[in-house]
Amino acid sequence: MASWKELREKQPNVVKMLTNSFAKDRISHAYLFEGGAGTGKKEAAIQLAKTYFCQHTDGIEPCLTCKDCKRIDSRNHPDVFFVEPDGQSIKIQQIRQLQKEFSYLGLESKKKVYILEHADRMTNQAANSLLKFLEEPGKMTIAVLLTEQVQHILSTIYSRCQVLSFRPLSSMNLLERLKEQNVENRLARLASALTNDMTEALELSESEWFAQARSIVLQLTEELKDRPHQALISIHDKWLSHFKEKDQIDLGLNLLLFWYKDLLLTQIQDEQNIVYLDQRDILERYALQLTKKRISDNMLAILEAKRRLAANTNPQFVMEKLVLRLREG
Repeated sequence: MASWKELREKQPNVVKMLTNSFAKDRISHAYLFEGGAGTGKKEAAIQLAKTYFCQHTDGIEPCLTCKDCKRIDSRNHPDVFFVEPDGQSIKIQQIRQLQKEFSYLGLESKKKVYILEHADRMTNQAANSLLKFLEEPGKMTIAVLLTEQVQHILSTIYSRCQVLSFRPLSSMNLLERLKEQNVENRLARLASALTNDMTEALELSESEWFAQARSIVLQLTEELKDRPHQALISIHDKWLSHFKEKDQIDLGLNLLLFWYKDLLLTQIQDEQNIVYLDQRDILERYALQLTKKRISDNMLAILEAKRRLAANTNPQFVMEKLVLRLREG
């Protein structure tokens, strides 16, 4: 269960606007929360509903323990409605059912909140049907539309909502959220360095393929430094058989790039931002043996390999040339 304080750490601008609206009693009748997956849109919508219904708020913080707060958390509050796609889309029948609920007084108060997840997936008929509510809202009714694809929202709906944009999570915020999900620190640090999307980061960190990718990259870094004659063999035996698709090879190159970046961070003793923190002893040993220029040259070589890969150069040729350049250092 999130609090406004916790949400403020992730989305300070959004939370400031919402909490100020509550403090000044200027809540909008319709919000459109837009932003990437895992940025806290749904958490903020639920928190908004709890603050709206809670009878024991501390300022704008809901108590989280009263009957209203608990029922909203468990999705069984009679005056808080959640609508999500039925299959691939939100259908007109779902919006008509919602409109039917609009016509009733609240079961326990005059207040109502509607949260539409993936609002961009409404069919045209459903979206046009929803417009009636947005044009003629009830006095104590709040609609919150959530979307990751704001460009797919009808302009007529967009113009009738207060739009709040949720920014991508910072790496540190994402890392903390992954740890809350009991993701291993070594994988959480790597996933949070690769993406700022919570959903994608979770999928990566829970993937056996991703864990193996990390091991293959670390083995390659060891061979490049201690057994350079073996590195080219490993590219053929392990790398190319694991990183098969172009996007997978690019991901592998990013993992390799993080290693050399960590070497630079180790040299300046910036431990907080090191991705391969569990490899600290090895990083310290290698960092003593390589100059900053050599490390920088290796990073440039990896970036050049990424550019060649994007230009559809043969992946095997890209990796062989890269290893030959990295072996020099």
